[in-house]
Formats: sequence, structure tokens, C-alpha cells
Amino acid sequence: MFDTDSRVLTLGLARMADALGNSFLIIVLPLYIASGQISLSGIVGTEVAGFVLREETLIGLVLSLFGLLNSVGQLYTGRLSDRTGRRRAFVLAGLAIFAVGSAIYPFVTSYWAVLGARALQGVGAACTIPATVALVNEYSATNAERGGNFGVFNTFRLIGFGFGPIVAGIVITGGVATEAGASASESVVEYALPAVLGGGTFSGFTAAFAIAVLGAAVSFALVSLLITDPPRDEGEAASDLSIAVFDRDDGGFDPVFVLGIATFFMATTIALFATLEGPVRARLNESTLMFSVQFAAVVIANVLLQVPIGRASDRHGRRPFIVAGFVVLVPAVFAQGVVTTPLAMLAARFVQGIAVALVFAPSLALAGDLAGAGRSGTTLSVLTMAFGLGVAVGPLASGVLYNLGGFGAPFFVGAALSAVALALVYAEVEDTLDAGTTPVPEPQE
Repeated sequence: MFDTDSRVLTLGLARMADALGNSFLIIVLPLYIASGQISLSGIVGTEVAGFVLREETLIGLVLSLFGLLNSVGQLYTGRLSDRTGRRRAFVLAGLAIFAVGSAIYPFVTSYWAVLGARALQGVGAACTIPATVALVNEYSATNAERGGNFGVFNTFRLIGFGFGPIVAGIVITGGVATEAGASASESVVEYALPAVLGGGTFSGFTAAFAIAVLGAAVSFALVSLLITDPPRDEGEAASDLSIAVFDRDDGGFDPVFVLGIATFFMATTIALFATLEGPVRARLNESTLMFSVQFAAVVIANVLLQVPIGRASDRHGRRPFIVAGFVVLVPAVFAQGVVTTPLAMLAARFVQGIAVALVFAPSLALAGDLAGAGRSGTTLSVLTMAFGLGVAVGPLASGVLYNLGGFGAPFFVGAALSAVALALVYAEVEDTLDAGTTPVPEPQE
């Protein structure tokens, strides 16, 4: 791993710190909203178009809003970073906006204010993500090392995202394994401020939000000190920065577009779990900490496998890994709707993580292979946008499907979406790399 370009390692470390702060909030925000500190008066129980709003749905909306704004915004920020070539400026602006959003939470008491803070974080992520991924793509000296670079970058990013929920569970409960039936307000600890800082106490929620701000600040410092934009010839930006839906040659779907759809379905299945913390803990009779470990299991599997899979895709081609990933994903998601013990859920989540590892780095590498000069931000934003949109839609869809069909419904629908993704990838995506050869980008108009 450490023979990788130092700039890729730096970007990975920066994203690790940032992702740690963001993943904290996936665990903390549902508990924060349910704790009684955030007023839901006049919202819970309201009927909208014949649908009665429940707490799970409102939590899903907060978690989803981040991804919705993040993913839609990436369509624009990816193109702008291609046109200007100023990737670093977009990364820094996004990190600053995300930090401000994280700092707002301890000072608000209304649900709408929480929604606004989460929206601000989504805008920040939209600035940061496509520019960061474009930098990794452009720092790859040859196509034959692109999969390995994305594997390394994703590993560091996912270390932050995967271990963040575990640390969050410890921070807000003080390391105490709370019972499944305990309320959020009963399980959250208070921390004492040192006398030199005036004494007093602050809650585990405040501590978690402070760590999210710290993560963005560390990322900002790393990028400011160690990252520069790659040299760029005048006029290098591609004249055509549109996103293709159909392939010009065979009339089928464009492979990057198909990978975007498949990535969206995959990310949706990952995010189904977050909204259901209460129902999962009650069904499996488990603690907040155990739920956090189950949530993180998907990412832990990715941390272990992203680098070897990314590098293997440089040697053996991208497509076999992507197809295999979706083959594994279908039963892994389905199983989460039927398991009845904490260890079985942990195993299902870990297998889902293996599937995601098989798909993610090879997909980014394949899209990077096809990105012409000056199009990295636009092309790769299709996949990063799709992932963000899936993370956004997943929690909201999970809350709605749970209300309509019970505990298993979100996972059964997720398994069906995974099967559709498998069919699309198998039919429409060809490899860009044969074993031992270097891929050639498609010409861009």
C-alpha cells in the first residue's frame, strides 16, 4: 500500500478524517432526534398525501437529505472542476462548509434546524468528493495502476467511515453497552470539562459533533499543506462535458452510465440499515454498540479487500470483479431481512461488504480508464453522484418500506435492485483492460 503515490495517500488520509466525522452522524443523528432534545411537535403523526409521518420516516429524511444534495450537486461541481482545473479549491471549500454544518447541531432544538444543518453538510460534500476523486485519477501515472490507487484511496476513506460508527457508539454511551429497550436520553453520557476551561459538563452528543468538526479540520489542513493541482495545459478541458446515456457505437447504454445505475442500487442497499436502528435492536435484542459494529461490518470488509481487489483488477481486468460483486450482493442483502440473531446479522453485513469491495474500486478504475483528458471530474462524478444518491435514498426508502411492509421489506426490495444491477452490468459493460495490457480511453468529442 505504501509504495503508492504520496499524494494519493494524503488524499486518502484527508478523506479518512473527513469520513470519520461524517459517519459519526449516521449513528448519532437518529439517537439525537429521538432523545427529546429535538422537538418533533406538530410533525410526527401528520398525514401527508395519505401517509402518516412517523419518527423513523423523519430520521430517514434527515439522513437522506445529505446524500440528495451531495449527489445532485456533484453534477455541477464535477464539471466546474474540469473547466477550471482547480480541484484543490473545491476540496477546501467543501471541507469548510461541512465543518460549519457539523458545528451547528449542538445549538439547535428544532427538527427543521437539524434538517438545515444536514443540508449544509450535503453542499460541502458535493464540492469535495468529485474533485478529490478526479485528483486520484489524474495522479495515476498509467492506467495499469489506477485500480490500485483507487483501492488505496477507498481503503483510507472507508477506515474513517467504517470505524466512525463504532467510535460514535462509544462516545455517546461512554463505552457502556445499553439495553435494546433503553431510551436515547438514558444511554447518553455526560462529560466533564476541565476546571481550566471553566468546568461544567457537555453531552456525548456534543462530543460527537465536535469530533465531526475536528475531522473536517484535519482534512482541510492536510489538503492545504500537501496537495497541489496537477499541471494542466491551456485549453485542456474537454469541449464536451455532457454525460452520455447511450453508447455511440452499439446503440446500447453507455458503460459509465450503467455503472452509475448499478452503483446507485448498491449504495441504496448499504444505506437501508441506518434508519432501522430501533427495529433492528429490538428484533435482535442487542445494544447500540453491537448495532454500530454491524453497520461498520460492510466497511470493515472493504478496508481489508479494496487494495488487493483494486490491484488485481489492474492485472486481470475490471469486469469480472464487478459482476462477481453483484452476484454476492443479492443473497447478502436478502439475508438481512430474515436473520434473527446479532451474529447472523453481522455475518450478512460482512458478506455485503465483500460484495461492495468487489464492485467499487474496479468500477471507479473502469470509469477512469474511459475518461478522456480534462473529463475526470465529469466522468467520475457519475459514480460518486450515484453512490451519494443511493446513500440518500436508502434511509428514506427504508423508513417508508418498513412502514408499509414490516421489517423484511427494505431488504427484500434491496435484493431485487441488486439483481437488476447484476443484469445491467452483465449485459452492457465490457472490460477496458485485458490481462497484461493497458486500456485505451474512448475518444471524446
